[in-house]
Amino acid sequence: MTIKNTDFVDSKFFDFYSNISYSTYLEEKRRLQVELINLQHWVINNRKRVALVFEGRDAAGKGSSIKRFTDYMMPKHFNIVELGIPTPKESKNWFRRYEKHFPQEGEITFFDRSWYNRALIEPTMGYCTRTQYKYFMSKVLDWEEKQIRDGLIIIKVYLSVSKHTQSFRFKERQVNPLKYWKYSENDQIAREHWDAFTKYKEQMFRKTSSPQSPWTIINSNNKLETRLKSMLYVLSQIPYKEKFDFQPLQKEAKRQRYSITIDGVAFNNLNYRQFMLLETMSTLYNS
Repeated sequence: MTIKNTDFVDSKFFDFYSNISYSTYLEEKRRLQVELINLQHWVINNRKRVALVFEGRDAAGKGSSIKRFTDYMMPKHFNIVELGIPTPKESKNWFRRYEKHFPQEGEITFFDRSWYNRALIEPTMGYCTRTQYKYFMSKVLDWEEKQIRDGLIIIKVYLSVSKHTQSFRFKERQVNPLKYWKYSENDQIAREHWDAFTKYKEQMFRKTSSPQSPWTIINSNNKLETRLKSMLYVLSQIPYKEKFDFQPLQKEAKRQRYSITIDGVAFNNLNYRQFMLLETMSTLYNS
């Protein structure tokens, strides 16, 4: 199916959180998390099934965004699915592999990468055959729309990170003693296929988005904005209340400022992103 502009959320929807201060981010995150608990109660009480799909390149912020969704949710009523390398049997029965992990009634399931591995990383890295890729692309929308008709709510979010930002996050992971485990040699190998991944990503948007099962793309170069935009988008797409009347916070008049000293040089009056950038650069420099 050829993609139409109407299959995407109007970009103006995402203007609320541009260049947000850290203090405003914390306040807005709390407000959105309260709404997410209300959403979860609606899912439980009405025996709904919700599948939230998060796709994107390595270091796009999928896992950290999902974490903010689930911080205060009731653990018994949500699942996070992050599958590893498929077995030969799973590779042949691709859709069934993920159907096993669909939510039960009253549950929300977060997919940190999903069946769309077959549209993105698998063909990019040669992990599936050309026949398997074509079959998936020709069948996935019909399969999703059948699940939707059967009562499953599917929300598909793609977090788009730039090549420069990904490189910076990889370097930060390598030197951070709390995050080094997130980086693997395979991440760098996949990065070398950046252009091929881009080609498959664009084909995925063209061929696997429909009015019933659209993709929305969120720029994820700023993690604070990404988390808030993702939560706001998901809340706006699920009818957990008669009218979605949530009013996003506007930028605060006086923004919180930060300071840091590196090698005896003081950097003052920084916003949160500038502060985090200098702090990470200092760690890279001293490692």
